[in-house]
Amino acid sequence: MEHNNQEQPYIEPDKTTETTPVKTTKSETWEWIKALVIAGVLVIIIRWFLFSPFIVDGDSMRPNFFTGERLIVNKIVYDIRAPKRGEVIVFHAPEGKDYIKRVIALPGETVKVTGDKVFINGQEIDQPYIKDAIEQAKKEGHAYNTLSDFQEKKVPDGEIFAMGDNRGNSKDSRAIGFIPYNKIVGRAEVIFWPVSKISFIHF
Repeated sequence: MEHNNQEQPYIEPDKTTETTPVKTTKSETWEWIKALVIAGVLVIIIRWFLFSPFIVDGDSMRPNFFTGERLIVNKIVYDIRAPKRGEVIVFHAPEGKDYIKRVIALPGETVKVTGDKVFINGQEIDQPYIKDAIEQAKKEGHAYNTLSDFQEKKVPDGEIFAMGDNRGNSKDSRAIGFIPYNKIVGRAEVIFWPVSKISFIHF
């Protein structure tokens, strides 16, 4: 009887049939939950610590800002540096409301308002943000600022003097006094509503 002593050839297993583990529905759900939590935390940080929305209420900043417009307020810029003249700020007013006004005079400066003219340290300053409004009022035969003058005073340390652009209809530092730094919410950066007026706020 013959015996077949020939060895059988070695056949390497087909690795293409191996499968990789697939994420279960449970793990995918957990990944979504983590992503949503992280997004929520970022929104809270941005909302409460970096930027905040503000709705303009009233005519005190016309002709540059109007009732119902929505702004983005930068809440950290004044943690880095002090306010500058011409910047538009939001601050906590004495009656518990938030006001929007423009920085006019800085700590240590003297400020005086005479009609449409504003003097800082005895020198009249340019007011490009209301130049056209002042010119239009002159053509109509009256002053743009119809409120009483503000007698010269020195701005205390750590405070600013602010006024609304609508000089004849604004309750500002002329009535409520100087604004302490710790009452300033931040600087208005962007108009984001209505859509037709989306723009950065220039100073």
